[in-house]
Amino acid sequence: MLSASSSGWAGATSRDPVTSTQLVAPAELVVDASLPASTLDAQVLAARRYSSFWNTGDAELARQALAPDFVDRTPPLGRQPGLPGVFAASKTFRAAVPDLRCEVLQMIVAGDRVVTHLRFSGHLTGELMGRRGDGQAIQFIATDIYRVRDGRIAENWHLEDTLTLLQQAGLVAR
Repeated sequence: MLSASSSGWAGATSRDPVTSTQLVAPAELVVDASLPASTLDAQVLAARRYSSFWNTGDAELARQALAPDFVDRTPPLGRQPGLPGVFAASKTFRAAVPDLRCEVLQMIVAGDRVVTHLRFSGHLTGELMGRRGDGQAIQFIATDIYRVRDGRIAENWHLEDTLTLLQQAGLVAR
């Protein structure tokens, strides 16, 4: 495995040529040195596009990042499968936290897997689970494990610190 800061990595550029959207770059990137460069670039690009979707809400980034038959292996109860569920989740959360930011603290690429350690932050000014925010700051972490196939995310296992989010939102006692 090799480790590099995002500024020193020679893979996918910080500007996505397909969308001309500034992509979120990982603060730390750890890669399997045995992967062909083209495979590595495609996997990192898919993960950066998906993180950038969560950072901006731009649905086109999710369409570029996710395979048409994308499967979320850990969906919240009631979430619609596939792309419709992803789009609905983003829309709902962005309504609650309009200034939502997503940072990639660490990205690990090995085999057909990409692991991202994320930090979400913003201010709760909309409604979350029936409670309207008063502008309080929210910040929580999440970890995603992607299986990438043909340069697109085919499967995702998502774990997030929901307890911290709910406490910050005032929905659960600290």
